Amino acid sequence: MTTALIAEDEPVLAAEIREELERLWPGLVICATVHDGNEALREIEKHRPEVLFLDVKMPGLNGIEVARAMGSRAHVVFITAFDQYAVQAFEEGAIDYLLKPLDPARLALALRRVRERLATPPADMSGLLEQLQRRAANDRLRWITVLRGADIHLITVEDVCYFRADNKYIAVVTAESESLITTPLKELAERLDPGMFWQIHRGVIVNINAIKSVRRALAGHLELRLKQRSETLRVSAAYAHLFKHM
Repeated sequence: MTTALIAEDEPVLAAEIREELERLWPGLVICATVHDGNEALREIEKHRPEVLFLDVKMPGLNGIEVARAMGSRAHVVFITAFDQYAVQAFEEGAIDYLLKPLDPARLALALRRVRERLATPPADMSGLLEQLQRRAANDRLRWITVLRGADIHLITVEDVCYFRADNKYIAVVTAESESLITTPLKELAERLDPGMFWQIHRGVIVNINAIKSVRRALAGHLELRLKQRSETLRVSAAYAHLFKHM
């Protein structure tokens, strides 16, 4: 039987992909479903899957970095919100790509291509992945522009303690202040350095350098204490695995 791993940082989408895979390819064995690149590497080494469904943007190592680490040991299907990544990956030898939100018909086409190529060695994507990694690094957000009265202020991302969804806005929280911006949280997550910013809740992304400690509350969930803020941040169950080894 063919084995596969899903690495997707949005738990709802990961579950949807798994459900569709089970429906469209009953004989496929999903050996693991993970939500960050570091966990993906651990599970890949453990299970040696033949097919990888990799989110391009996720915490820890991103999908590009995971694919680079795997070399030519598995066939790759990228999951991405970015057409420029997807088209290049497809043209350079990745089996296929899936654009968010998931289109079941597009997934069915990708699976058909996977099956056709299983008899051949996985493509060597080293050149492409190096190019994509450089582009991803260059596209990362370096500062936030906020309005304060008639003035425009620049906040470097290193100074942000966390981002919090606040109704139709996003609160940019630093040690001294909070400012509101209209950029969606998902768009911010895609442009922030995943090595520095982790999503810990559906509505919160935290700068890991701003964390003082992690503790388990009486209710059972994890809470983060910050170095320069008095409030604590709750970690939802879907993201608790990020702190497993801290």
